[in-house]
Amino acid sequence: MDYAQEFRKFISSQYLYAGVRITAGAVIPAIILYQYGLLGSMMAVPLGALCVGFTDNPGPIQHRRNAIFISIGFNFIVAMLAGLSRGHSWIIGIELVALSMFLSLLGVYGNRANSIGSIALLVFIFNIDAHLSPAGNEFRDILINAGWFTVGGLWYAILSLLLHTLRPYKLIQQLLGESLMETARYLEVKAAFYKKDPDYKENYRSLMRHQIAIHQHQDELREMLFKARSVVRESTRKGRVLMQMFLDSIDLFERIMTTQQDYESLHKEFDHEEILLVYNRTILEMADTLNDIGLAIQNGLPYRNERRIDRLIDNAKDAFFSMRNKKLNATNIEGFIKLRHILFSLQDLAERIKILSQYTSYDRSISKMLKSQEPERVKNLDRFITRQELDPNLLFDNLSLQSTTFRHAARLTLALIVGYIVSMLFPLGHGYWILLTITTILKPAYSITKKRNGNRIIGTLTGAFLGFAAIYITMDTTILFIIMLLAMIISYSMLKLNYLVSSAGITVYVIISFHFLNPSGLGVVLHDRVLDTAIGCVIAFIASSFVLPSWEKEQIAHYLEVAIPANRAYFSTVAKAFTGSGFDITNYKVARKGAFVALANMSDHFQRMMSEPRSKQYNLENYHQFVATSHLLTSHIASLSYYAQRSGQQYSSMDFQPLVNQVEAQFDLATAILENRSSTQAEQKLMEDTIRQKLMELLQIRRDEMAGAPLEEEEQTAIRKTLSDLKAITDQFQLISTITAEQVKILDKLRDTARENTPV
Repeated sequence: MDYAQEFRKFISSQYLYAGVRITAGAVIPAIILYQYGLLGSMMAVPLGALCVGFTDNPGPIQHRRNAIFISIGFNFIVAMLAGLSRGHSWIIGIELVALSMFLSLLGVYGNRANSIGSIALLVFIFNIDAHLSPAGNEFRDILINAGWFTVGGLWYAILSLLLHTLRPYKLIQQLLGESLMETARYLEVKAAFYKKDPDYKENYRSLMRHQIAIHQHQDELREMLFKARSVVRESTRKGRVLMQMFLDSIDLFERIMTTQQDYESLHKEFDHEEILLVYNRTILEMADTLNDIGLAIQNGLPYRNERRIDRLIDNAKDAFFSMRNKKLNATNIEGFIKLRHILFSLQDLAERIKILSQYTSYDRSISKMLKSQEPERVKNLDRFITRQELDPNLLFDNLSLQSTTFRHAARLTLALIVGYIVSMLFPLGHGYWILLTITTILKPAYSITKKRNGNRIIGTLTGAFLGFAAIYITMDTTILFIIMLLAMIISYSMLKLNYLVSSAGITVYVIISFHFLNPSGLGVVLHDRVLDTAIGCVIAFIASSFVLPSWEKEQIAHYLEVAIPANRAYFSTVAKAFTGSGFDITNYKVARKGAFVALANMSDHFQRMMSEPRSKQYNLENYHQFVATSHLLTSHIASLSYYAQRSGQQYSSMDFQPLVNQVEAQFDLATAILENRSSTQAEQKLMEDTIRQKLMELLQIRRDEMAGAPLEEEEQTAIRKTLSDLKAITDQFQLISTITAEQVKILDKLRDTARENTPV
């Protein structure tokens, strides 16, 4: 790992930017209040800013703004409720049940609503503790305290909206750069397939992990760019270029997927040659270039090394043609056609990467060119946006044990009640930390809860040691304040990247801040922090394991049912280009998005399944095979789409219909198995259709030519090109058919296993 590069990436990332923004939102009012001796009585102001900051997730500015103000309103209400019931344990218990259920169920409306609900629950927990109560429990005091929470939230809203006004495209640049850097890592894994003795299983797992991350970035960018009126309708020069960069990055990712090959046969035929290692080095260098472009976009700087890509491609071309001149013969024509098409793919990738690098200058001529294409460029964008309707019926529909959101809400509520009872029964100085720990750790997925549990415990212990060490080494308040500030920035920056580091940072700044407020009570705070965190972690772990647990084996079948029709729609849209039915670019891109999203979701849930207890990893091997073949299937359909756009019109013929029908028959069979209908195994027919016969004839002509049969130069060129194109196209059809047939077998095994485990 290049640590210097990773550091540069982090310094300009959205994570550090968010960490600094949230820290500034909390620290600036805290410093001002501290200077005037008001921090003790007005602690709710920085807390209010801090809590609202956690709901300020990436997205269109109108969504961020709405979320901030809704969160401020929710926080005011729960702060009032907690204040009015403080000192009445049984009322707090009832409110805890009601609020925990309701606020957790808001997750059905998406991640932004879920963060609003979670933060409101944390605010309620903050305010039930006597340490944070105002001077009295009169209604006026409670109202003032809730008001200070609101003031803190409003201050953060002003700060966040002001930063957006000053740099409206900064977050888009950071996300886009991060997406391209993740795509570069995906490309690095693709390069590994050309090394000697590649680990296919591990490589495919790595591809899955990176694809999940790329999909998440693309989804956030799609929402920010397509829903933002300022980018779509009122584009500035930078807005136009960023929109085009994003659209091109999606096409680039699909093009990388089209480089999928039958790697085992390639190694069998050419492992003794240097050409595969040349391709490996070329792809790695291209990935490195793409990573640098992503870093440049994230920093808002132009990329200045375009000639590097030209040199890479020239070296790969020289290696290929040198080998072809020496080794090509009648027996290995098909293998050389594959190598030539890999080179074509690399040349195309290089051109796309060069165009992206040119966009980083935000040149006026580029913007002017894009402006002329704008009506076509922004047409039908609504078809690519997933909208979340705030329908109350959706909430009521999820009041069932079949709903994972409802089960999580019930699980969290029970865990919080247990935690609250423990904090009341035992003399714990900061018992509310138990409830905070449970709320932040317990997530709908067992695998996430398990990981966060371990990270929280280790992070808290590490943070306690570092915080105590800092105070022991120096008593200088300025140095301690700087350490606390850095700990806050690190903790909020790493919240989504590394929860262990984030937990350590939070503990450090909590200990130092308590040292400032009450130096004599540091030992008690340290003891309470560790003990309360440990108790909260134990309760969260028990709840996630035994209270209405949600195992991935219960959900992954649904994602299979979504992936198959999504891939079918993707294939059908592409196949139309070859049968003369027409190729609609918008329908194709919508189908592509559906297939990519379905694959990423299925891969994500499979990865979680692998983190669960072995006893819950139901049919793991079969599911793994299905996810792996789904990745291959989507990649080969993407490869076919490349030829559809490049040569579909030229070779369009009903002769391709048998190939299409063969794949459609496998999809029919897969659908029948999913719907539990009886079905007949579709036969795999090879080399029996017109298009394959034509291909065999062209192949024979080429072999005869190499054996000395005379041909006109023009006819020779035409035959070579047609042979090369048809071989690549029919190979993709055959690979797609073979993979879908393999998926049918896997689904059959899954169905048989399900029947065996179903009680009679």
